[in-house]
Amino acid sequence: MIYTRFIGTGSYLPEKILTNHDLEKMVDIDTSDQWIRERTGIAKRHIAADDETTCDLAEHAARAALDAAGKKAADIDLLVLATTTPDKIFPSTACLLQSRLGMKNHPAFDVQAVCSGFVYAVSIAEKFIRSGSHQRALVVGAETFSRLIDWTDRSTCVLFGDGAGAVVLEASTEPGIHSTHLHADGAYEELLHVPGGVSLGFDIEGDNINDPHYTHMRGNEVFKVAVNTLGQIVEETLVANQLQKSDIDWLVPHQANTRIIDATARKLNMSKDRVVVTVDQHANTSAASIPLALDVAVRDGRIKRGEKVLLEAFGGGFTWGSVLFTY
Repeated sequence: MIYTRFIGTGSYLPEKILTNHDLEKMVDIDTSDQWIRERTGIAKRHIAADDETTCDLAEHAARAALDAAGKKAADIDLLVLATTTPDKIFPSTACLLQSRLGMKNHPAFDVQAVCSGFVYAVSIAEKFIRSGSHQRALVVGAETFSRLIDWTDRSTCVLFGDGAGAVVLEASTEPGIHSTHLHADGAYEELLHVPGGVSLGFDIEGDNINDPHYTHMRGNEVFKVAVNTLGQIVEETLVANQLQKSDIDWLVPHQANTRIIDATARKLNMSKDRVVVTVDQHANTSAASIPLALDVAVRDGRIKRGEKVLLEAFGGGFTWGSVLFTY
């Protein structure tokens, strides 16, 4: 039987840092470092430079993952890139990255599932590898989400940042990824969305629509749905693999805010020292947040070979999903 295992991780954060104290000067008088920390756990976020694109961030993370895996771009025969903020309408950012890395001929494509994008992308790549059609995949989550933010709207601007993370997956005879689980429900569209778009246009009129270029979110409602669906996906994953909560060594959640992360950890009865939390250092980087956190925990030695790791994410759509693997 063909399995899929993780053999390398990498990540990248832009040099520019925007702290909570910086935001105090940009947003209204009631927004403070304390207010942001108490509600989100976030201390700072990284912002791409004006001339820095999603592909630039993705390239840094991809090269780091390839180095960690001891592989060259020529060794990769599939590239899947998750992003909500592509460089261009077309071609895909995956194709742009493929060219940067010097890869040729093998499939490369983008996946758009917002904050669940990386989980979706891993699940897709895993299916390619398990089918036997491909041996090795580069999976990237990269975002310049700051380009979708109104920096005077404190309901969103305190939450998001830019970054990229990547992993290399490889066919194996030993179990790696045990299962992946993906869901979506488009009925929740308007709770978290950017109203404008290529087909719909950006000249939109209607109730409760401000600037259609930027992210709009009804935070309390998003929080409630996120906590419920993430609890369900955790249970679904455990049942599918006939595991108990205690069998999971590490939870690497989507880094949205600490309140959602804490709620998910409680569902697993996991102590905080078994949950990888990096949201305080880079805020919500959408599709990049899980591979960023995973890379940090692998490189600092927390996550070790042979341990069971659960990735879970929730994002606009709504989309949500999980990946359970033995590292």
